[in-house]
Amino acid sequence: MQMDGERLIAATRERVWEALNDTDILKACIPGCESIERLSDTEMTATAKVKIGPMSARFGGRVTLSELDPPNGYTISGEGQGGAAGFAKGGASVALTEQEGGTLLSFTVQAQVGGKMAQIGARLIDATAKSLADKFFTNFGALVGEPAPAAPAPEDADQAPEKSGMLGGISRLFRGKEAKVD
Repeated sequence: MQMDGERLIAATRERVWEALNDTDILKACIPGCESIERLSDTEMTATAKVKIGPMSARFGGRVTLSELDPPNGYTISGEGQGGAAGFAKGGASVALTEQEGGTLLSFTVQAQVGGKMAQIGARLIDATAKSLADKFFTNFGALVGEPAPAAPAPEDADQAPEKSGMLGGISRLFRGKEAKVD
């Protein structure tokens, strides 16, 4: 399977780069992600629960970053085992370009699945992969992107101001303001 795409993230290229390398942000954005642990500057382990059609599996694996060109992009590759469900492996090239309104994140993904999961069919696997990518980028944009200009603050001193940064993004994400998490 191959998938290409791009998303405009309402943040500076440096902010998007930092977020793509922040395990807390990635864990909050990756659908089904249960854990991410950084082993070194270029290696991580991750566990995610994925549902494809009638099959659900927990995948654990290793992720490696290469061709690092901060803050312009990198290549990410990984391989995971899902027990009886099979395996998944692949990689993505990620490029960041400054654009009016933020940073254009362009990606090309190649992935392969094997085992029982591969028997489900390429169409269902491709549709699920596209859905997971869409959810990731919706979540990522909500966490990393700048909030829309705020309305004038209420004069009530007890009213707390809107949170900014990662905490504000997580708060908005889980309140459903900018994205819905399944």
